[in-house]
Amino acid sequence: MTKILAFTLRAVAVLALMLTVMATANAARIKDIVDIEGVRENQLVGYGLIVGLNGTGDGLNNSPFTRQSLQAMLERMGVNTLGSSMRTANVAAVMVTANLPPFSSQGSRIDVTVSALGDSKSLQGGNLLVTPLMGADGEVYAIAQGAVAINGFQASGDSASIITGVPTTGRISNGAIIEREVNFSLGTRRSARLALRNPDFTTSRRIALAVNNLIGMPTAVPLNNATVELTLPKGFNGNIVDLITDIEQLVITPDLPAKIIIDENSGIIVMGKEVRVSTVAVAQSNLTVSISESPQVVQPNALAQGDTVIVPRTELIVDTIDSNLTVVKDGVTLQQLVNGLNSLGITPRDMISILQAIKAAGALQAEIEVL
Repeated sequence: MTKILAFTLRAVAVLALMLTVMATANAARIKDIVDIEGVRENQLVGYGLIVGLNGTGDGLNNSPFTRQSLQAMLERMGVNTLGSSMRTANVAAVMVTANLPPFSSQGSRIDVTVSALGDSKSLQGGNLLVTPLMGADGEVYAIAQGAVAINGFQASGDSASIITGVPTTGRISNGAIIEREVNFSLGTRRSARLALRNPDFTTSRRIALAVNNLIGMPTAVPLNNATVELTLPKGFNGNIVDLITDIEQLVITPDLPAKIIIDENSGIIVMGKEVRVSTVAVAQSNLTVSISESPQVVQPNALAQGDTVIVPRTELIVDTIDSNLTVVKDGVTLQQLVNGLNSLGITPRDMISILQAIKAAGALQAEIEVL
């Protein structure tokens, strides 16, 4: 009797553990599924020159902007080149881009990316000169300069050449110094809004319930399927940053819509677990046409007069593979749907057509999004 009781207790413990794992399998932290309003990056862009290239820079005759920029830079340095013929191939005009992280302080550094603007062959070994990086408001927020590191390379000879990667795009690690800060004081605010990365009404409400249960008073309100508003409660020991820190580790289960994503160019199909199919019959037929050419050389007899000719020989084979109707039962799960379609021996591109046909028949309870 004791052994039976011990076995029963172990079975109950294992079952409880399995249920717990199943309940938390799709769970996620709030910080992983939302963004804080105002806490975002800002895009910066600038135009500059890269020097020191080993003959792989812009052709000044084909890139007048490079010539003008080079002459303007030399004039600022006290060198007058107006009217002179410039034939250097060691300079390239580039566009410089970077992302300014939120709350970045003046004097800190960020990475920048440089991309060739003219007909430069490679940026390998180049050095970016001082380049102001501007935001959307036209203000300068950072200054970039430094040696460029590229991932690709180009090598060529008299009769052959090879290119690996993209040698006309490079990166400068910590290549820009922040000169201006974006003024945004989150700690002094009494409220903040959480923006869901995947908008959903159920998920928005679950976030609000989890926050209110933790704080013990109405603190979060779901405004819509994409926004949850937080209000600093009275008597809370801390500011809005402390409140966000307390709730971002809360774990909830996001609700996912029934959706099928189709990329017809690559034949990729992604289906959510909530996809359901009503009772429907599916048949699929493949038509394969094979064409092979085997030309035959025909020569005249030794005593006959004539020319040797090549007679074309074309072999055409048409193979039709038909399959019977397959009934997909009502309310099948995603796994059952995939297994049923795979049992027909169809390709992903055929599966795309079948899914679209099932949707057109009204038997697919899911949204199809074609990329």
